[in-house]
Amino acid sequence: MSKLRVLVGVKRVIDYAVKIRVKPDKSGVVTDGVKHSMNPFDEIAVEEAIRMREGKVVKEVIAVTCGPKKSEETLRTALAMGADRGVHVMVDDKSYAGLQPLGVAKLLAKVAEQEKADIVLVGKQAIDDDSNQTAQMIASLMDVHQGTFASEVKFDGTDLHVTREIDGGLETIGIKMPCVLSADLRLNEPRYATLPNIMKAKKKKVLKTTPADLGVDIAPRLQTVSVEDPPVRSAGIKVDDVEGLVSKLSELGFVQT
Repeated sequence: MSKLRVLVGVKRVIDYAVKIRVKPDKSGVVTDGVKHSMNPFDEIAVEEAIRMREGKVVKEVIAVTCGPKKSEETLRTALAMGADRGVHVMVDDKSYAGLQPLGVAKLLAKVAEQEKADIVLVGKQAIDDDSNQTAQMIASLMDVHQGTFASEVKFDGTDLHVTREIDGGLETIGIKMPCVLSADLRLNEPRYATLPNIMKAKKKKVLKTTPADLGVDIAPRLQTVSVEDPPVRSAGIKVDDVEGLVSKLSELGFVQT
């Protein structure tokens, strides 16, 4: 039986269906009283980790989150989906507001080291900041191989074969473990957590730790100067026929007549 262990990162974000509102002081977005859920790409990562265990590729799935007390609900969702146990890196609200990809990468790399994880699996990006940096930074900090934007992962008994989404189409690479993978949208379709599994998740073990316990400095390296609403799109115009369309495009400099 496989003895491999996978660590999967999950993040609590504003739900994808919620309309985002910028704070009046432009310091960020409104989060109070707003519905939150697990980052969709992280759901895909959790699903893939569970499928790896079901396929006997790995023996144990460990879910980890970094954030304040309310982030535990996201961790419990991962446990209800099928993760075996969890790690909650407790970060207070003030520090969490300034927590950036480098800080998260340092924390996950340290937890992966302590847990002796063979695979670190995360979503390719979080839908709140769209940074798409954490996986790559973890791989660099751990000095291991990486397979980002994965749309398919196969195991040949020794190595992983990862099909990646790239600008020109798809690319398949072979990766030795330990390694870091980031999940793309087409990797799988996450399962729903059933009520019995939600109840079982409440009894699963969750280790709580802090950045100080891990010896990690999470001080922000970047400063957010201002958060702005996107510009309002101007109204379009109508043309009566093709000649009118060509004429208007010519006026705007898109075509030459």
